[in-house]
Amino acid sequence: MSVPAHPVVATPDNYRDKVRRLQPGERLHLTAGLYPRSLRLHDLQGTPEAPIVISGPESGEPAVLLGRDGENTISLARTAHVTLRHLTLDGRGRNAAGVVLERDGRYAHHITLEHLTIQNYDASQGHTGITTRAPAWGWIIRDNDIHDIGTGLYLGQPDGSAPFIAGLIENNAIRRTLGYNLQIKHQEIRAPAPGIPTEPGQTVIRHNLFSKAERASNGASARPNLLVGHWPPEGPGRHDRYLIYGNLFHENPHERLFQGEGNVALYNNLFFNSRGPGILIMPHNDVPKAIHILQNTLVTAGTGIRITGVHPDHPQQVSGNALFSPEPLQVVDAIPTGENFTAPLEAAEHHLHAPDPHLDHLDLYPRPNRLGRDNNSSATGPLPHLDRDYNHRPRKRSTWGAFDGASTRNPGRAPGIGHPMLQCPNC
Repeated sequence: MSVPAHPVVATPDNYRDKVRRLQPGERLHLTAGLYPRSLRLHDLQGTPEAPIVISGPESGEPAVLLGRDGENTISLARTAHVTLRHLTLDGRGRNAAGVVLERDGRYAHHITLEHLTIQNYDASQGHTGITTRAPAWGWIIRDNDIHDIGTGLYLGQPDGSAPFIAGLIENNAIRRTLGYNLQIKHQEIRAPAPGIPTEPGQTVIRHNLFSKAERASNGASARPNLLVGHWPPEGPGRHDRYLIYGNLFHENPHERLFQGEGNVALYNNLFFNSRGPGILIMPHNDVPKAIHILQNTLVTAGTGIRITGVHPDHPQQVSGNALFSPEPLQVVDAIPTGENFTAPLEAAEHHLHAPDPHLDHLDLYPRPNRLGRDNNSSATGPLPHLDRDYNHRPRKRSTWGAFDGASTRNPGRAPGIGHPMLQCPNC
């Protein structure tokens, strides 16, 4: 099928009608303006070769989809191979969520959400920026600015019945959320469905900013920045894993920065929490299984890394990390922890350029001649990009923590890596 040379153009007056008529390979361009009703993407299916693309202006005045009480701003059901980009979703504090795969929508797969601004869905902690309530696979969520939200991304159902499978979440800035920046729910045994993956896969979470420095709920409503639940206990998906690397986990005054179980690889990340703990691996709805925590830099006022309740028949590894904390490691005896650099929280200023809680100043790159390791080998192994540092630059020098450390100053992120927030030069 040939792709149309020119997009279909829509305005606030006719966009809902034009969306319903989209065919594989067509592109819908929403002109700048205010769009007062929801964008319903029900039974809308492109193909791998001819996806459907819906886009607003790449520059200048945006196309703004307005939140409306009782309506999810973008609603998906039985949707496949659809890309949404260059749109602003403004919840206006209404009783609405941003992008939602509806619970009765059966599925949505190969959905790409990129270059979106999602804001002001904050009527309560239960209001979300992006939600999947039915099985979802092959999603790409990247280059989005998500802020002032109840919960940033909530992927899956509380009962584990809506698996989020083989996703890619990258280069997003998620901040000022009441609850989680991102939660991926645990998964029970997957129900068969046409096209749903059955081979082992992975969900990749990389190069994002997860910040709860402002607006975080406290008390019983406090939540980590990121929580990932377990994979199915048997059947397809039981060998899936999370690959979480190159992210900045920034501040949480009432909770830890990260919590996980199942199969998790956590490497080349920065964790900074001047008011609380860093990483917690523990049973939640199941137990931690294959756990690899490698080459991260942590600066935390609470415990740096805590691991408990792991499954004895699966590998666990904690090594190569640089931890500055009053209690750097609280780990079960079965996991060796000798291959880590640990120091009190106060020592961070001696070893790192700027352990400052403000994003515009924060720089956890090692000072010259600090955090060097005795051996010369870079970390290698089956984890993708383990041999690159937080900046996604090659590791030329053997250094504790998330950075290569070969330069005297932080060289910054490699091109195309991380969200381009002007107020956060080292995000």
